[in-house]
Amino acid sequence: MTENDCIIRLEKQEDHGEVEMLIRESFWNVYHPGCSEHYVIHVLRNDPAFVGELDLVMEKDGRIIGQNMFMKTVIDADDGRTVSVLTMGPICIAPELKRRGYGKFLLDRSLDRASDMGFGAVLFEGNIGFYGKSGFDYARNFGIRYHDLPEGADDSFFLCKELKKGYLDGITGVYQTPRGYYVDPAEVEEFDRAFPPKIKLKLPGQLPDDR
Repeated sequence: MTENDCIIRLEKQEDHGEVEMLIRESFWNVYHPGCSEHYVIHVLRNDPAFVGELDLVMEKDGRIIGQNMFMKTVIDADDGRTVSVLTMGPICIAPELKRRGYGKFLLDRSLDRASDMGFGAVLFEGNIGFYGKSGFDYARNFGIRYHDLPEGADDSFFLCKELKKGYLDGITGVYQTPRGYYVDPAEVEEFDRAFPPKIKLKLPGQLPDDR
């Protein structure tokens, strides 16, 4: 792809249904049977921590093919400070356009916007194989721990990128996922009934039920 292939802009209210359908198609049966991400963004848009200025969609030929969004959250530092940071996602690209450069383009431009707005760091759950190409590293290398994760447990899913160099220098502590990400499975099921039926499958590579 080239930068002329698509545009990145703020999501509009009239985009909500199309974006939720895109997210559903992108995440269905990826991490769990079915998915909840389309309901998560539906809920988060009304959350006080939601950053409307970073609620982004990507268009190609007049069609929304990708989206990303950010939430404000904190690190509870070991020295008693509360450090403001961002978390990110859901982020997705239309399934038929994955692995063609669109995802990295959207991610990098999203992070540039967050940096331009003055935010210091982004922490979230993701695959280092992809996100490492955009400057993410394991959060443990910044001294940041994932909340509720037992000592010694695998934390390779927990990533961090400084948007301001040195923003996390001297900080160790526990990252807090915004509560809005924790949705009721029954509410997900009810919300999903408004979408075309899809089959839920248990597939290799999905996350264990206890995480």
